[in-house]
Amino acid sequence: MRWSDMDAYGHINNVQIVRILEEARIAAFGPPRGPGLPGLEPPVPLFSEVPEGTLALVVEHKVRYVRTLEYRNVPAVVQLWIGAVKGASFDIHYLVQDPVTREDCVRATSHLAFVDEASGRVLRLTPEQKERLAPFTVHPAR
Repeated sequence: MRWSDMDAYGHINNVQIVRILEEARIAAFGPPRGPGLPGLEPPVPLFSEVPEGTLALVVEHKVRYVRTLEYRNVPAVVQLWIGAVKGASFDIHYLVQDPVTREDCVRATSHLAFVDEASGRVLRLTPEQKERLAPFTVHPAR
C-alpha cells in the first residue's frame, strides 16, 4: 500500500484496490509479453508465455468491499486462486486482507480471456494453459 492510495477517509481508495488486484495477478502469472525488462519469474508464467500476437485481457471485474482496508505502511495480503476454467476464459478470485489483523477486506473476481491481437477474436485455452491453471483452482487455506 502506498501513502497516495488513501482517500479522504484514511482508507485505500476503491480504484487503488483494483490496482492491487492487478499487481497480485501479475506477480502470480507474469506480465503480458513484451512490456518492461525481465524480472523475477512468476510462480505460473501464464501471461508471459502466450504466443506472439495474443493478448490476455480482463473481460470483467467484480469487487465486493467487505470492510475498509485502512492504510498501513506494509503490503496488503492478497490470496488468489483460479475459479471456473472454461473453453476460452477463466476466473481469478482474490481475497485482500488487512496485513496486521488479517481481517477480510475485499473479495473480488476477474474474468479473463486470451484474444488474437490481429482479429480481435477470443482464443480457446490450450491444454497446456489449462494444465498450468489446474494446481491453482483450489482456494488457499486460511
